[in-house]
Amino acid sequence: MANEGTTPVNLDVSGSISNVSQWLTDNSDLLIQYGVNLISAVLILFIGNMVVKAIAGSVSRLLQKREMDKAVVDFISALVRYLLFIIVLIAALGRIGVQTASVVAVIGAAGLAVGLALQGSLSNFAAGVLIVAFRPFKSGDYVEIGGVAGSVDSIQIFQTVLTTPDNKMVVVPNSAVIGGPITNYSRHTTRRIDLVIGVSYNADLQKTKEVLSSVLMADERILKEPKPTIGVHTLADSSVNFVVRPWVKTSDYWGVYFDIMQGIKEALDREGIEIPFPQMDVHLNKVD
Repeated sequence: MANEGTTPVNLDVSGSISNVSQWLTDNSDLLIQYGVNLISAVLILFIGNMVVKAIAGSVSRLLQKREMDKAVVDFISALVRYLLFIIVLIAALGRIGVQTASVVAVIGAAGLAVGLALQGSLSNFAAGVLIVAFRPFKSGDYVEIGGVAGSVDSIQIFQTVLTTPDNKMVVVPNSAVIGGPITNYSRHTTRRIDLVIGVSYNADLQKTKEVLSSVLMADERILKEPKPTIGVHTLADSSVNFVVRPWVKTSDYWGVYFDIMQGIKEALDREGIEIPFPQMDVHLNKVD
């Protein structure tokens, strides 16, 4: 009874193996071709990725030789790398029999759908292109953008990276950069320092002006041209306010600013010229 029960099973297994073997024999050419195509697709991806990296690196080096800004170089090389990899991916899919026209259509439709869903990201990308094209700032410039001030570290596809004076990294979306005012403190080689110095109403104004001028003349970092401006600006509630506006090299701005503020205070103290506190005079009239 046991033998009678196992014989049909053995026959079924043998028949299945025979059918599989026959199918493999009949489709051997197709399987070989598919295997070759699959291996070719993998090689295309592997080698293509290496070629893409090499091309992107070559583009980066070429732009650097042309002394283009580092932020612009990073942006363009990243854009080239992504575009070329998409081409490699389509070529690999076409090798395994996927209709590339259909793939392009699907990518286009998906891109449209993603674009509608990610309008903010697309606006950041478009803003990044505008930043690279018009170059309102470059890597290393000290700027104020999107309500944040710092040195430009890099301009990426979707955002601009800043480093603040206290060494914090701040990422600003490119759309916020283009959508608001851009203040570039490093664009020009010279800057003007704007100071307001208040002295007492009892002070000799001509003498005060001479003291302020002597402080500026003593600092060699202050430029002779354009000439510094010193003059009475406002008759304020508690003081007569002078404007002091010397010109310096951009790199010397803060050093001169701090030194002049200290020098003016010390010089006015030596000459007995008072810098008054805010005050109010109250007059009382006696009524009989």
